[in-house]
Amino acid sequence: MTARIIGTGSYAPERIVTNKDLMKFLDTDDEWIRERTGICERRVSAGEGTSDLAIHAAERAIADAGIDPKEIEILIVGTCTPDNGFPSAATDVQRAVGAVNAVAFDVTAACSGFIYGLHIVQSFIRCGTYKTALVIGAETISKVLDWTDRGTCILFGDGAGAAVLRADETGVIRTLAGSDGRKGHVLGCQARTMDNFLTGRKPEPGFMTMDGQEVFKFAVKKVPEIVSQILEESGIGREQVDHYVLHQANIRILESASRRLKVPMEKIPVNIDRYGNTSAASVPILLDEMNREGRLKRGDTLVMAGFGAGLTWGAALLKW
Repeated sequence: MTARIIGTGSYAPERIVTNKDLMKFLDTDDEWIRERTGICERRVSAGEGTSDLAIHAAERAIADAGIDPKEIEILIVGTCTPDNGFPSAATDVQRAVGAVNAVAFDVTAACSGFIYGLHIVQSFIRCGTYKTALVIGAETISKVLDWTDRGTCILFGDGAGAAVLRADETGVIRTLAGSDGRKGHVLGCQARTMDNFLTGRKPEPGFMTMDGQEVFKFAVKKVPEIVSQILEESGIGREQVDHYVLHQANIRILESASRRLKVPMEKIPVNIDRYGNTSAASVPILLDEMNREGRLKRGDTLVMAGFGAGLTWGAALLKW
């Protein structure tokens, strides 16, 4: 048995923030952002938390799958921006959707979080531990951005995407995941400073920091590497893949992947222009859009791949 996606859902805050909106308080330019990132606008929460976004996406995925939430046995939320240190965002979703029989927990792998969740679920379903799962990627990155730092704040947006998976004869063919903590310093966000009554200072939250050049160099190499690896290990040619559903971090990274993999951009769907980088929510939001727009046909071969802080990476090869 393997895991098969039987339902998808996504949700993003209503507030759209365009590049021109950012120009009102940042020394930046719409054309510069579009040319270098492919981003025209992003969604920014005006109060909804990560769990709120995750719940909406989960409800839509459950409805699309046509299942009773009580059937869900494992519920994973990939996020690096939870509303609370504890309890987990996953238990918030569990309570809201009525998945009373699920084991629920979060995975912190930044932009790779949704793929990590699939990797975990696939292992559990293959060994027969669980039959029905809900995997979500959800982020409110806006709350950890320094909105005076044009090097980071122009890139990200808020949102959530979800998928319901069930044990079946066809579906996920292979998954892989990895990390390299030696390079974790190039992209990070301190949770709180280590202050207490002994230091005489109150803890303060940190903001995202990123070495953009290092992250870019890592991504343009790692994405085609893991896509090639998962295809070679599965004995499937690149031309046999119908859709390469890749993490939406930067249009130049996607174009680089197209060149290095020698696959046409027509096979690499893009929505970064409307959402920006939504971290763990990126891949499942795009997947849900494709599903609801009828771009996915039963039997299509998909490769999903993501990379993020850690540094982390993951990929999944599956039949729709």
